[in-house]
Amino acid sequence: RIFIMKLQHILLKVNVVKILGDKNKEITNINFNSKKITKNGLFVAIRGLVADGHDYIDNSIKSGASVIFAEILPKKIHKDITYVCVKNTHRSLSQLASIFYNYPSKSIRLIGVTGTNGKTTIVSLLHQLFSLLNRKSGMISTIENKIIDKVIPSTHTTPDPLQINSLLSKMVDAECEYCFMEVSSHALHQERVADLSFDGGVFTNITNDHLDYHTTFSEYRDVKKSFFDSLSAETFALVNKDDKNSTKMLETTKAKKITYALKSMADFNCKVIEGHFDGMLLMINNFSVWVKLIGDFNAYNLLSVYAVAKLYRFADSDILTALSMLDSAEGRLQFLKNQNSIIGIVDYAHTEDALKNALITIKNLKTNSQKLVTIIGCGGNRDKSKRPFMTKVACQYSSVVILTSDNPRFEDPDLIISDMLSDLNANQKEKVLSINNRKQAIMTAGKLVTKDDIIFLAGKGHEKYQEIKGKKLPFDDVIELKKSLNII
Repeated sequence: RIFIMKLQHILLKVNVVKILGDKNKEITNINFNSKKITKNGLFVAIRGLVADGHDYIDNSIKSGASVIFAEILPKKIHKDITYVCVKNTHRSLSQLASIFYNYPSKSIRLIGVTGTNGKTTIVSLLHQLFSLLNRKSGMISTIENKIIDKVIPSTHTTPDPLQINSLLSKMVDAECEYCFMEVSSHALHQERVADLSFDGGVFTNITNDHLDYHTTFSEYRDVKKSFFDSLSAETFALVNKDDKNSTKMLETTKAKKITYALKSMADFNCKVIEGHFDGMLLMINNFSVWVKLIGDFNAYNLLSVYAVAKLYRFADSDILTALSMLDSAEGRLQFLKNQNSIIGIVDYAHTEDALKNALITIKNLKTNSQKLVTIIGCGGNRDKSKRPFMTKVACQYSSVVILTSDNPRFEDPDLIISDMLSDLNANQKEKVLSINNRKQAIMTAGKLVTKDDIIFLAGKGHEKYQEIKGKKLPFDDVIELKKSLNII
């Protein structure tokens, strides 16, 4: 579908401070990247963390922009260009995207999933479940975006407003009834989802993360809370009651308040009856079901998925049958096994809480004779405070810990590892090896294990690259671990 819109129509629906120039123009494209603007385009000058779009207004005009949205109008004014001054271009971009694509979020049941851990898994499980329930649906996630079964590569946990609305518009065209979407704290803070009509929201949990961006935990928590504050009375807010911040999330929401839990009484309850490396038996609201996922955190994920399906009035028998068929998201406790019964596990865990949950799950399933070798790193140019805690958690549950590079970005990998080693006692230090080359670290782990032992490779999960000095170099944890275990 080709979208064309009159500027006058757009201006009626956007909060404007001042307009200079002709209002009677046709807009054929909108962008905040001056290189992607084409003829008759509308350029939105966004202030980013690295660059300021206001510096690229002239470039956008050279590319074909005929309308400029900015917080500060440039000194140099072109007589054939229309300039629109607004208070907040982040907010305006969200408004413009919804208007331009004809408000697609109003034509689909959009469910947002937010929290520190579990977002990707829940969105993936919901998409699988509703597909098994014969409902056309889409998903927007860290790993990939999907329109029914068509895969569209993903670049961010939550894309920019133009990408979101374009995807939603395509889902509406494909007659999708539902869309399941990860809602990150960055996206909420940058108002990327500000003008979307959500049908409901899911809260997983909240732990220390992204404190390089939000600076304080309370700010991070309040940004998450803002999502539930924005929900209308016709929607639902489904929260994990076992997380102490769940009451905060519901404090001022107008949405219908619904809870799920493993440890306390809630609207939806679950209990893990037994667990193995190939799955677990759950009791969900007095129904027993065998599932292919493992770990208490996945019991929470599956319970939230069951709850969403129940809120849309699907039958228990249909939901439970579908639950038993669900697979984990790529790079989330992804299992490998070689001819010597050595188990390899790849996981995206990159926070202290996610790492601890994964390691506790493995510890509860393994025998005392099985050695557990854990490989971890920490990303560069991100929250440094978590680094020593990540190593301590790994030491607590592992026989051997190999510290290596994750995505060092613009930091020195050896200095990141030094931070990770900074607060260990003598006993913990004895467990630790430092090998900054990730490929070499994974190969070394393969030499340290024998029959029935376990290698847990954390931090990157589904990612197919390593980010080093501004470049994304090809790197796949699953492939490297298979090589280490002689599976390929």
